[in-house]
Amino acid sequence: MSSFLQPSIILLKEGTDDSQGKPQLISNINACTAVVDIVKTTLGPRGMDKLIYQGQQSTISNDGATVMKLLDIVHPAARVLVDIAKSQDAEVGDGTTSVVVLAGQFLREAKQFVEDGVHPQVVVQGFRQACDIAKAHIRRIAVSVDKADDESTRQMLQRCAATTLNSKLIAHKREFFAKMVVDAVMRLEDDLPLDMIGIKQETGGSMEDSMLIDGVAFKKTFSYAGFEQQPKRFEHPKVICLNVELELKAERDNAELEVRSTEEYQRMVDAEWKIIFDKLEAIASTGAKVVLSRLAIGDLGTQYFADRNIFCAGRVDEADLRRGGKGTRAQG
Repeated sequence: MSSFLQPSIILLKEGTDDSQGKPQLISNINACTAVVDIVKTTLGPRGMDKLIYQGQQSTISNDGATVMKLLDIVHPAARVLVDIAKSQDAEVGDGTTSVVVLAGQFLREAKQFVEDGVHPQVVVQGFRQACDIAKAHIRRIAVSVDKADDESTRQMLQRCAATTLNSKLIAHKREFFAKMVVDAVMRLEDDLPLDMIGIKQETGGSMEDSMLIDGVAFKKTFSYAGFEQQPKRFEHPKVICLNVELELKAERDNAELEVRSTEEYQRMVDAEWKIIFDKLEAIASTGAKVVLSRLAIGDLGTQYFADRNIFCAGRVDEADLRRGGKGTRAQG
């Protein structure tokens, strides 16, 4: 039992501040309000952009979550604001700047009470009571939406989406993009898997050239000569999604093979070709007309599929391949 009574020794790094009490509370509040003063000017439709320089990389944004993520904040209390912005962005997807500014203003108002000697527990109790009152008021002014009426539900969602776009760079086209966003979300299943909505960016054109594709789209992958001979349009095809490499690869640089005759070398080459042709024949035998693979499809596989009027694409992004499996009902 005597070993449990020995005093513990805590080692701190040189320069560590171990202050506590009221001065430390005031220091924490000041650190948080300093961060809030940086972010709050980005709030609203007339919010200013921030230029954040990191070594060789520069970022210009007025998005609160992006700015908070890129700021190199080392103060422990101020880093809590970064966690608030990240959780808001993950849970809701909007309002990151608002929650940081609100938290900073709450701390600024509480600072005077702390300086006057009010215990922090009393201040926190007051915040909790205010939260209950605010939630009760929100319930009183809440607007009910009849989910059975699809048209009224869609209009409400479009107005909400347009409101969130007011502070973005596309604010003057918010009605156009709000309709597109709502159309995309309404196509999802009941659990709203947002990762099933893919966003592809292409340079050139105007914002009105943006479109919503009711299906799965992926960027054109690297292709070989046989790709031009493949058909590009199908109706109700069978689609196969693979995680298989369909190309002949060179041996590793440090590989060593002892060949005693030309017959042995030929058998080795024939075995290599047989492996890939067995894969290609197995795919063609399924009756699939579209072959998508996360790994490469070489020139041999591309020409093989072209001769059989099969479309193929290799090195498809994993997220696009997952959406393809979901869209074709190949995956549950």
